[in-house]
Amino acid sequence: MADSPSQFTPAELERWQFGLSQANLNNILCHCRDCDATWVDSSDEAPCACGSHRVEHIPCWQFPDG
Repeated sequence: MADSPSQFTPAELERWQFGLSQANLNNILCHCRDCDATWVDSSDEAPCACGSHRVEHIPCWQFPDG
């Protein structure tokens, strides 16, 4: 499958990717698959307080405000 042409110029794509990385700072929703705890963290590598490393990490920008 061939890549489709980008809708962005290289500079626009870089700005968009930078904006996403900024939105992720301090805004990673973490969900422990072992104890079902949820929390927001700035790291996508944070283990759960229960000690589990089976943690799902979801960038909060993916959730709509409201």
